[in-house]
Amino acid sequence: MTKKNSNAPTCSVDYAFRRIGGKYKGRILWHLHLSGILRYGELRRTLPDITPKMLTQTLRELEEDNLICRKLYHEVPPRVEYTLSEIGAELIPFINHLREWGEKQIQKIKSNKIYGDKKRIHPDDH
Repeated sequence: MTKKNSNAPTCSVDYAFRRIGGKYKGRILWHLHLSGILRYGELRRTLPDITPKMLTQTLRELEEDNLICRKLYHEVPPRVEYTLSEIGAELIPFINHLREWGEKQIQKIKSNKIYGDKKRIHPDDH
């Protein structure tokens, strides 16, 4: 009897979100796009809500998925720089679209609070 691989993506959407899903991956990719090159400490300052352990883990996952490039300089102290890979750069238009969508949703929420409207925003509201 063959066991089904539970880590295998079930479809292309699942595959994509496994690569960029989570709280930090999209943000890291976006900031690398904006800055071009970022060092570890710069990424920490850019994402103040991430722990060092989670940042390291997330960067490793992005590197393993070939979405970012890590360049180590053998100097004292060691310097590491991160950039988007070609594959990672392909995701930027989609991340930008999500960013724009998020900004629109935030504006809807803010305008509802300003006017005291307590109704929920429904997907059909445009």
